[in-house]
Amino acid sequence: MKFLNSIKNILTGLYSSLKRFPITILMSASVAVVLVTINETTPKTDDLSRIALALALGIPISLCIKIFFEKREENNLIKYILGYLVGAIFLIVYYLFFIKDMSMVTGTRYIAVSLAFYMTFLFLPHFFKKEQFEMYVVAVFTGFFITVIYSAVLYSGLSAILFAIDRLLQIQILGKVYYYMFLFVAFIFAVSYFLAEIPIRTEELSPKKYPKLLRILLLYIVIPLLIAYTTILYIYFGKIIVTRVWPIGIVSHLVIWYAVIVTVVLFFITPIKDENGWQKNFLKFAPKIIIPLLIMMFVSINIRLNAYGITERRYYICILGFWLLCMMIYFSLFSRKLKNIIIPISLAAVALISVFGPISSYSISMMSQNSRFQQYLTKNDMLMDGKIQPSSKVSKDDRAQISSIIDYFNRQHSLKDVRFLPEGFKTSDMKTVLGFEFENTLYNNSNGYFFYQRDAAEKGIDISGYDYLFDMRQMNNNSNSSSNPVNISYNYDTSILKVLFNNTEVYSTNLNAFVNALIDKRGIPSEMSKENILSSGDMTFSTENEKLKIKIVFLSISGNAYQTQGVNSKGFEFYVLVKVK
Repeated sequence: MKFLNSIKNILTGLYSSLKRFPITILMSASVAVVLVTINETTPKTDDLSRIALALALGIPISLCIKIFFEKREENNLIKYILGYLVGAIFLIVYYLFFIKDMSMVTGTRYIAVSLAFYMTFLFLPHFFKKEQFEMYVVAVFTGFFITVIYSAVLYSGLSAILFAIDRLLQIQILGKVYYYMFLFVAFIFAVSYFLAEIPIRTEELSPKKYPKLLRILLLYIVIPLLIAYTTILYIYFGKIIVTRVWPIGIVSHLVIWYAVIVTVVLFFITPIKDENGWQKNFLKFAPKIIIPLLIMMFVSINIRLNAYGITERRYYICILGFWLLCMMIYFSLFSRKLKNIIIPISLAAVALISVFGPISSYSISMMSQNSRFQQYLTKNDMLMDGKIQPSSKVSKDDRAQISSIIDYFNRQHSLKDVRFLPEGFKTSDMKTVLGFEFENTLYNNSNGYFFYQRDAAEKGIDISGYDYLFDMRQMNNNSNSSSNPVNISYNYDTSILKVLFNNTEVYSTNLNAFVNALIDKRGIPSEMSKENILSSGDMTFSTENEKLKIKIVFLSISGNAYQTQGVNSKGFEFYVLVKVK
């Protein structure tokens, strides 16, 4: 009976959310439909992906519109229609002007705008009435957490049923069915269930309703762990001060996400801060303790900025760190009279500032890199009357820095944005314009991920003139065992491919050599770029010796590019074709 009542309550909740948020659920379901269409049709353009992004942005926008009218107690249907019409116009405009491609700028701006709308959804119901705001967010968070658990259990159960049907009843279940089921659970069930958990305007939210499990998690697990981590950080920074050695690449990550977690914890314990001295003292002293750590983080980041200038990633770290520092100062000064609604409001504002306007991440980064570019040109006497004078006497380090700046604009923005370069400049023009060839510096960071994929439109593989075809996608660290005289082995750890004839090695190659040549030819594209889709010609390697003729057809290549250690490719999917002479 209890089970049936639970099912009934879930169904009632789903119905109430559909009745309360029909447009939001429709938007979410539309995203699922578009994703299914993409998977079924494999379109050559990214138009459908752009439409899916626009529809997904419609989820928080429609939520904000609904919450806005609920707050005003507005029941006029015409005003509702006008409100959603304004939202639809915004989505169309955003799609046409801000989702033109799938570049880095499009992706980061989309994330920031989405974050701003979700933050607006949180603070909008209590924008003027700030009482009970923290409890409202606690209720939303609890509903989200429960939704994740229910959705995970539902998907796991349905997957187990499909797996049993496939294996036990011998009824083939295609792999894409699991993907479609995931889309249904994530975009229809999960969204509907979560929306059913959002408190209505008239619901009383007192600290007495604070979830017991969340209270125990924060007070007796999370806070003690944060205290221990804080102690380690102070010991670590003490070591830095003594040794005066700054591990530039790790400090910001050690502090920034720790400060984010602390901010979230401080927000959530505010409603129960007066229950005992434990949480009250943490709320009082934690912000003051974190401020010196954030200052040390800024010192570390400044070293990196002086060396390599500002890029989007460093900008986001800096602006997030600045926001966290402001929040810690706020908690320190106003711990007795906290108005925590300032947290989502300020975060939404910071997100929008970082992607729009003259002080956005893109504007500041391009300005910084252009300034570096001018400095290196001036240093090497390559500027005269605002025009570049080619020089072959530039040091290797300066050539690498100039190349990295040009590569940054080529990957993240456009070469048109680089000052002093002539119109129509390409990296292949480096020798003519600057006096030296492009220096392939890979990435300035220590872990530059890259990915290449064979164009899916070129489905056929020419096997004429070859005797054997080996599928190497499932043969890492082992050899092909067959009765054929030709045997293939591939070692995942060393990236070495060997061909054996009658158990004798007759050919061996390191696949990283091919990747190095490919990078020299095509460069390293950004993670969100069409440039990582290569033709079959670029993804094919052919060779021969006195005994064999060999062709390697790569389907995908991924790995990491280290500026000092070269390329380390671990992700290979490929076929090997062999002709015995």
